[in-house]
Amino acid sequence: MRRLRIDLAACLRWAARNGLEEGICNHFSAVLPERPDLFLVNPYGLAFAEVTASSLLLCDFHGNVVEGDGLPEATAFHIHAELHRLKPNARAAFHTHMPYATALAMLEGQPLLWAGQTALRFYGRIAVDEDYNGLALDAYEGQRIAESARDADVVFLKNHGVMVLGETIAEAWDDLYYLERAAQAQVLAMSTGRTLKIVPEEIVQHVAAQEAAGRAESARLHLESVKRVLARDEPAFLA
Repeated sequence: MRRLRIDLAACLRWAARNGLEEGICNHFSAVLPERPDLFLVNPYGLAFAEVTASSLLLCDFHGNVVEGDGLPEATAFHIHAELHRLKPNARAAFHTHMPYATALAMLEGQPLLWAGQTALRFYGRIAVDEDYNGLALDAYEGQRIAESARDADVVFLKNHGVMVLGETIAEAWDDLYYLERAAQAQVLAMSTGRTLKIVPEEIVQHVAAQEAAGRAESARLHLESVKRVLARDEPAFLA
């Protein structure tokens, strides 16, 4: 569990560095490999930049904090517990209101368009939850979001933000980071007022397959690089 704590704390810290958090209100979680009925989540009240490996809370799916000081943010529990319970392959779940992806979630229609290379890695991996219902303060809302995800790795929550799911913490982090970069590029391109040049469907599919072939290893290496930099610059995250 120590390795899992370090990995999750590193993702939270690096998300803060990249401006992907919103105050103290966003949340990352990860299920314990040896205990699929328990998950780690950041505590309510700490900024992402303050989180350490030991400050993460260990929770069950019934709302109980099994280990740690504090409580998860209310919506964090209701969303993440239901996601992990209903989607056992989603070992990691990262929810943010990161600005560019959230901007796309505020628009009518398909959020991410196949106009930039970075976006193409997400082809066939995105779901859209069209039904914003306010804050997720009960289990039903978490269930509804989990059902809307279906087999997707990324869920655009319209009028809200995004949820990124992964079989590993590294894969969830890698997708979260590149999703925001793809969204940023699209927003910047759209801001010119010129027409986006959409990539032909057969090329989109080809690039998506290329990306899928090396995604897991690339994600692992990406997170390892993050941890090396943090160990040098912010070693407190290891505490």
